[in-house]
Amino acid sequence: MKRLIIYALVLSLFAACNSKDENDSTDEGKTEQTTEKKISKRDYSISSSNSYTDLFLDSLAVEKYIAENKVNDTISRRMRSFYNARNYQFAWFSSDGPTEEGRSFWNLHEYSTTYNRNNSSDDKKLKKKMDYLLSEESVRVGAGDKSMINTEISVTSHFIEYILENYQKGEIKRKEMERFVPFKKADAMYLADSLLTKKHKDNKYYADVNPAYRLLKEQLQKYYDITKRGGWQPIVTKQKTIKKGSSSSEVLAVKKRLEVTGEMQPGDTSQLFDDRLENAVKAFQVSRGLTPTGTITSSLIKEMNVSALKRVEQLLINMGRMRWMLTPETGNLLLVNIPEFILHVYEGKNEAFSMEVVVGKEGHNTTMFTGNLNQVVFSPYWNVPVSIVKNEILPAMANDPDYLSRNNMEEVAGGEDGLPAIRQLPGPKNSLGKVKFLFPNSYDIYFHDTPAKSLFSSDKRAFSHGCIRLSDPTKLARYVLRDQTEWTPERIDEAMNSGQEQFVKVKKAIPVLITYYTAWVDENGVLNFRDDIYNHDVTLSKKMFTNPL
Repeated sequence: MKRLIIYALVLSLFAACNSKDENDSTDEGKTEQTTEKKISKRDYSISSSNSYTDLFLDSLAVEKYIAENKVNDTISRRMRSFYNARNYQFAWFSSDGPTEEGRSFWNLHEYSTTYNRNNSSDDKKLKKKMDYLLSEESVRVGAGDKSMINTEISVTSHFIEYILENYQKGEIKRKEMERFVPFKKADAMYLADSLLTKKHKDNKYYADVNPAYRLLKEQLQKYYDITKRGGWQPIVTKQKTIKKGSSSSEVLAVKKRLEVTGEMQPGDTSQLFDDRLENAVKAFQVSRGLTPTGTITSSLIKEMNVSALKRVEQLLINMGRMRWMLTPETGNLLLVNIPEFILHVYEGKNEAFSMEVVVGKEGHNTTMFTGNLNQVVFSPYWNVPVSIVKNEILPAMANDPDYLSRNNMEEVAGGEDGLPAIRQLPGPKNSLGKVKFLFPNSYDIYFHDTPAKSLFSSDKRAFSHGCIRLSDPTKLARYVLRDQTEWTPERIDEAMNSGQEQFVKVKKAIPVLITYYTAWVDENGVLNFRDDIYNHDVTLSKKMFTNPL
């Protein structure tokens, strides 16, 4: 997969819907008329029926926040303009909790205050509130909740400060910034057309400086054109499996389908499943993260039958996500793209190696965030999460009094909510395997080994309780500690098998990015799609598009 490190918080694809912009000089001494031009007019066309989120503020709440917190003129002017542009619609929360943009920006903010030592933006009270909101599985937000109103406006204030502190004057215009968070539903083809056919200043800051975004935009053009021409015909078959050597009308239908997206060269009218079709099917399978068997199955037909318009929506959603990713200063990077089930290890622009991973199953979603890997733990204990103790271990103990001893577990001090604290001792049965890798975060997510190696044989690997299991943890341990000469491969192997927990500080912490891309272009120029395993795309499409598929 091509490196998906995106220049953080460049302008939104939704800036494409408005090509006009004003200069946003912050020079003092400008006339009152000039100052007024720096505030967007309130967009009264946005209502609860077409808004991106379903909560709205009273404009007086913003003024009250500005007055009580003594917000300076530059920030307060931008805050008014920001909310005018979205008709005082919430940006970071909807009634079902934090939006994806809310999670994404707070992740950037946390990385900046934690690792870049930007203490000027550190707000401990807000941090505590956001940590709670982001860690809860289910949160309901009411429009009249004064605490949430204050949290919403506070995040906006920090967002504007972040932009002004991290970008040069004029690099990101005010109106561009106001479109970082979508504010109004629109037809997917309209959005794509606006983005592709009009000249915008965003090209300077987005496509030209962001190769991954530019490549995805090129694919958007391709799928937009395909959709305008009517897309492709769905393949109808009762056969569960079609193999090379067979001949049928379904085979010809598959050839025609793959001609449209480029896996097959045009002009083949034969109904024979030949070598060329087998190679095309394999290419299609690889681009979907499937084992390239070259055999057509019912599940593969289902994937081929996803409409071109649906792919346009998917491309727009993922292009929107790309604006929130951080570019770490260091040349090393560990990146996990959740729907891809792969860990990529980068050195600068080059991928050093990759490995398969297992991520959280639905209901135990692995969270998107950025952190720094700074510790390796050999022969770790597993401190069992309270939810697993309650929902899995205690019921098992009720039926089997020897459950703990048989699973090399023990009860220790420090329980909470009336539940015992349980940990699993180091050893071959330990659920974390022989090593884990820590990158401190509010979600208690980390990389680790696993004794359940069979899980890596599946194409779709969402089985864990939220942490990320590695197919080759020994290789990662040797890589992470490669500059610490005392940690030879032999010593690492010994520590992994010692049965004694040992913490090792990494000399130079390595940034870790956990992303969620269901569409991207790889290093070979191939467009990849993946399943929306957590339904994040589904949620966004309902917010973004007037008639989502």
